[in-house]
Amino acid sequence: MPVRPTALLLTLVLAAATLQAASPKPPSPKKLEALEAQAIEVMKAKANSLSIQGVAVVSYAPGPTVDSWTSKMAVVGHLTDPKASANGNNLLGIAYAKSAEMASTLQDSGTAKRPPMTGEFGWQGGTILRISSGYIVVAFSGGKSEDDLQVSKAGLEVMKNGL
Repeated sequence: MPVRPTALLLTLVLAAATLQAASPKPPSPKKLEALEAQAIEVMKAKANSLSIQGVAVVSYAPGPTVDSWTSKMAVVGHLTDPKASANGNNLLGIAYAKSAEMASTLQDSGTAKRPPMTGEFGWQGGTILRISSGYIVVAFSGGKSEDDLQVSKAGLEVMKNGL
């Protein structure tokens, strides 16, 4: 029995509607901005409790892959650390390098099973989480890796609970 064009069209429309319904909607920009701001405040408090300063970055990437994201950044004490190495450290650059590594590997920074690519350092201190509507990517730079990771996890918890 031949398939009628109307039946085929109806089947395609229903299939598309089912797929669209199965994909959770990303949060509204207003909700996301408020959550990112709240996560940054929690990260500042955690950094202060650990007596470290640096840069906090919170990002949200909608969808099944990291193709774009929104992010919020805040300096927690200082943007750079001129005495941390021979040339000093740009803590914002390091936090974004951790975020970039996580976007590529979909694993916490410094835990990938491959050598760091150019632009990555392989340093720990960032964390990523897959949620139904996308990815949460959180990084901090300024303290020891284990302290940076504690700060990042505090921000991730806020984002996870809000999304």
